[in-house]
Amino acid sequence: MHWYQDLVDTGRAQAAWALFAFLLTFTVARAITRRIRAKQASAQPGDGGLSDVHIGGVHIHHQVWGILLVLLSGLLQFRYAPASPWAEVLAVMFGAGAALTLDEFALWLHLDDVYWGPEGRKSIDAILLGGALGVVLLMQTSPIGAEPERAGGGLARWAYFASVGFHLVMAILCFLKGKLATGLIGIVVPLVAFVGAVRLAKPGSTWAVRRYGERKTERAGRRFGPTYNKRWNRIRDALGGQPSRRT
Repeated sequence: MHWYQDLVDTGRAQAAWALFAFLLTFTVARAITRRIRAKQASAQPGDGGLSDVHIGGVHIHHQVWGILLVLLSGLLQFRYAPASPWAEVLAVMFGAGAALTLDEFALWLHLDDVYWGPEGRKSIDAILLGGALGVVLLMQTSPIGAEPERAGGGLARWAYFASVGFHLVMAILCFLKGKLATGLIGIVVPLVAFVGAVRLAKPGSTWAVRRYGERKTERAGRRFGPTYNKRWNRIRDALGGQPSRRT
């Protein structure tokens, strides 16, 4: 398993295990919650099987277990900083806890049980952003490419620092334009950062509010309008399930 040894040698094994646990836990958690929802909708509460967890009459959301896992894994890592394989075990605990927590991001953002409401799609956005960050951490050990000492001397060194600076500026522009996932991926994939930086900003982003006039704001509104939202909502709903209709 040369590929795994390469992850170990470059210090990315823990990131790989955390990302794997994150994706697996999210998949299992959503499968379970969708099954519970379907069971409740069928009006067959007495058929056993999966159900919500209640303690003392209080519904315990799975973000509670996620927060506990994140806290526990963080405390153990800070206190003991264990070597392999316990470092990987803590990474799995952290990844699983992060998935359980972010899967209910909309609940702690709105301080309301909006898991199956339209606002619940924010949880899918948080999961996608967390997954993108995990991929960024896994892709390479240095987010800016080659080490500066390998860039040579003189003009080559200046060209290296100029390219790194330009790359990071493009990623920052993505963030200012409201494109968080693009910016995160762009940190390690310069082409993604460049494309995101030169294209229109999202309406309401810092860049659009401060720099766009009426005409460009309208263009941005059309670019990120109903068609864009409908396309992304299809992706969100495919991952997390259709939200409940308001009555």
